[in-house]
Amino acid sequence: MFLTAAIVLVAIPAHAQKDITPIAQAERGNMVTVQGTVARILDEDTFRLSDGSGEIRVYVGPHFMPAVVGEAVSVHGFVDDDLGPREIYARSMTRADGEVVTFDHRY
Repeated sequence: MFLTAAIVLVAIPAHAQKDITPIAQAERGNMVTVQGTVARILDEDTFRLSDGSGEIRVYVGPHFMPAVVGEAVSVHGFVDDDLGPREIYARSMTRADGEVVTFDHRY
């Protein structure tokens, strides 16, 4: 079992290993890093990310979609503090292969 855990940690990029917050615990008004699987593309600049604890909307736009359904990613960004559904305004997204996609918007 230890060997399996070690292999999984090696497969996750260093950026993604730092302070991962379960989606269910991503609190409004905070910067977080979450990881999971892209569950659904909601529109041209928003997708739904899912982990074992829940789901959250991730805004990457405007008019830009760097992820595909089923892709494993980590996302670093700000959890919107509005009253609507929880949403992360992504500052960066790291793919399973370590490629980092950054987003220019600041909220």
